[in-house]
Amino acid sequence: MIITIENQTLDTDDITQLYPAAMIKTGYNYEVTQISLEWIDMQEGNTDVTVVNYAIFIHTRDRSVTHFPYQTRTALQEAMDALAKQING
Repeated sequence: MIITIENQTLDTDDITQLYPAAMIKTGYNYEVTQISLEWIDMQEGNTDVTVVNYAIFIHTRDRSVTHFPYQTRTALQEAMDALAKQING
């Protein structure tokens, strides 16, 4: 099955992992890391956690990782909903 995310087409047969995540500052220089949305939800109100953006991450058989960043959680959710429609028909 071929899916499209942000005008990029991908074959689902090549995808090994696909997941949403938040990108947060680690506190070390300009370094950021991905973290689960569930963890971010548990950190609500914690001023020590700074979300840089949200993203859909895709790992493929050739061991490459592509991510599609979104500035807001709402934009991420809209992209995930559109992706789900493609996959579920």
